[in-house]
Amino acid sequence: MEVTDGPSASAYRSVTGTVADAPSWAGSLLEAACDGALVVLGMLLVWVWWSAVRRADTRVSAGAVLTGIGTALAYAASEAVKLVIDEERPCRVLLRSAATLAPCPPPGDWSFPSNHATLAAGLGVGLALLRPRLAAVALPLAGAEALLRVVVGAHYPHDVLAGAVLGGSVVAALLLAFLSLARAAVSALSPTCETRSADLPDAP
Repeated sequence: MEVTDGPSASAYRSVTGTVADAPSWAGSLLEAACDGALVVLGMLLVWVWWSAVRRADTRVSAGAVLTGIGTALAYAASEAVKLVIDEERPCRVLLRSAATLAPCPPPGDWSFPSNHATLAAGLGVGLALLRPRLAAVALPLAGAEALLRVVVGAHYPHDVLAGAVLGGSVVAALLLAFLSLARAAVSALSPTCETRSADLPDAP
């Protein structure tokens, strides 16, 4: 499947055209920023989990585990959708009209949806629901991750939007449906553990 026209292709051309004259090192820097954003979000989740364990906060510790599971499930779903849709990368389809900062992924590495956006949104939404004060950091990081995937030329805007919706929805649904059960399981495994976050609701 090739996308050559429409608002998403036009937006892709506009974004990549804006940065077409950037120095060669900018592509490597932005690619590193893409990976760095995911690393930061992952480290934040580990920190939230460890802090909750130390404070005996079963709600947040269970929710952090569910966020990790949900993000992994969303990633697996993203990979499955890629194999069904087979959307060619815009850097290959629009190469003559859109210069890209980063090297184009190899053939067979499909574009829709964006795995990076899926992972970032899953982690960002989970962190925001478990620790609302972290939303000001986690959600902009997830948004920046999605935007950078377009800026470096790896994805159309609709790829990253679909990935973000997928990742965020799977994690939010998992927390909503199973957080109380997961919290009860954690409490059962640690019967002497008393939550110190009684002011927090049972579900986000």
